[in-house]
Amino acid sequence: MKREDISMAASMKAVASDDVALSVRDLTVSLPEGMERAHAVERISFDLMRGQILCTIGESGSGKSITANAIMGLLPRVIRVASGSIHLNGMNIIGLPPEKLRSLRGRVVSMIFQDPLSALNPLMTVGEQIDETMAAHGVGTRNTRRSRTLELLTEVGLPDPQVMYHQYPFRLSGGQRQRVMIAMALALEPTILIADEPTTALDVTTQAQILRLIRDIQRRKGMSVLFITHDFGVVAEIADTVVVMEKGRIVEQGSAQHVLKSPSHPYTRRLIAAVPHLTGQDRNPVVSDASAPILKVEGLVKTYRSGTALLGTQRIVPAVNGVSFDLPAGRTLGIVGESGSGKSSLGRLLIKLLENDGGAILFEGRDIAGLSEAGFRRVRPQIQMIFQDPFASLNPRSTVGHIMTVGPVAHGMSYAQAREEARALLAHVGLDAGAFGRYPHEFSGGQRQRIGIARALMFKPKLLIADEAVSALDVSIQAQILKLLDQIQRETGVSLIFITHDLRVASQICDEIAVMQKGRIVERGPPSQIFLDPQSAYTRQLVAAIPGEQPRRESSVSGCGERNS
Repeated sequence: MKREDISMAASMKAVASDDVALSVRDLTVSLPEGMERAHAVERISFDLMRGQILCTIGESGSGKSITANAIMGLLPRVIRVASGSIHLNGMNIIGLPPEKLRSLRGRVVSMIFQDPLSALNPLMTVGEQIDETMAAHGVGTRNTRRSRTLELLTEVGLPDPQVMYHQYPFRLSGGQRQRVMIAMALALEPTILIADEPTTALDVTTQAQILRLIRDIQRRKGMSVLFITHDFGVVAEIADTVVVMEKGRIVEQGSAQHVLKSPSHPYTRRLIAAVPHLTGQDRNPVVSDASAPILKVEGLVKTYRSGTALLGTQRIVPAVNGVSFDLPAGRTLGIVGESGSGKSSLGRLLIKLLENDGGAILFEGRDIAGLSEAGFRRVRPQIQMIFQDPFASLNPRSTVGHIMTVGPVAHGMSYAQAREEARALLAHVGLDAGAFGRYPHEFSGGQRQRIGIARALMFKPKLLIADEAVSALDVSIQAQILKLLDQIQRETGVSLIFITHDLRVASQICDEIAVMQKGRIVERGPPSQIFLDPQSAYTRQLVAAIPGEQPRRESSVSGCGERNS
């Protein structure tokens, strides 16, 4: 498709300016010299109509968030708008002085950021932060702002607003923090709301709640919403129109139904094809000669305690409550459930990053639960973990080569051998030879996750624990990582515990799935049972909450579904 054909100015019918809340025309944003391309976005044009939801979709690096930040006037100094215009309510905001842009933020256009924990001030209570938003624009008195804050907390569905007002962000769940961000964004009743990947790291039920909340607020207040996502399931759930971006350019746009059902550009078709679906088919298992399970967990318990009984502030949370299961050699067990169900705590117990309060963890028949750190040190190379956030788990001051070799060298391997094996593994996970001498920040999210997998394989482990290893990745990169894990398992026979909140992903890679709720396993079985014939009401609730899709026995490449109205 030619770029000239993509331009909105040439391809879309003219619309009355009163019907357009946001108009972007021929916008080009330049990147600093030395980057992989000259422009973050290049000559993009689109309209956001009043009272509608426009979804911008594309892989990491496609320019989605840069476009949103340009609209908000939040581009970093090293990135500048080279040409084009952005009209908010008919006014071009390109070149406006900072004080004028500040007056528009929150009042005319507001933004929900991707990571609410990073966007919220950890030293201020929820109430203070929403109050500050209104106070910065000179709205109301302290008492009226407090009343408005409590009203907003109620509107976004947070429990007990009077208590929530005084809570700090770290005390809230991911879904609750995202609701606080939505409340802040709505404080001044803007006409345009920008949501940048607001549901990426949330479990399916919380994601469904947030999507429903945004849609309901948009309809009730007649707002226009620019929704940025990489999940076509989300697009099917809420979008009126869709803009597809690739490497800074718009390659396709149109109504949600047209783009989902009849995509015209090969890139759009690839993105839709990469979306995992509930196939309803069980995985062809890896053949193993071992008869005994490699891992057997019996009655595992972990309880978190905070506060003191003396002051009446003690809080007891049973994170893992009597969990039992076994894992045959060469098989993959999926652990699924909502945030707070105990999935990640279970994973950390298995690798002894947490000490358990009871139960047994039998690895190759030996109970490792009671081992001291020194005793477990000899076992640790056989049990490795792939972490959720590869950037946070990789030392930013070390090269990839050092990150991969330091562990094996500490366990007695010569540096020459470790270096040779590290280079071979990097090639095996699809990275070039130069990756060995580069730093983590020089890689994309998908590449960093490949580094995390290669590092875990340096010890030739018998058990891999993957904790939300693909949750924040684009669907195409996600599909590559899942294929890589399947390939590695079939080549090495490694056993895998795959922790995820995305049931579609679990159906692709797991031989068996355990569903956790409030620290307990409430159902366990093959994907065909869990997704097509769930026995637990909780499992049925999880399956029903998957955006844009209901379980079926046959998958469809482009069957993302109609928008729910």
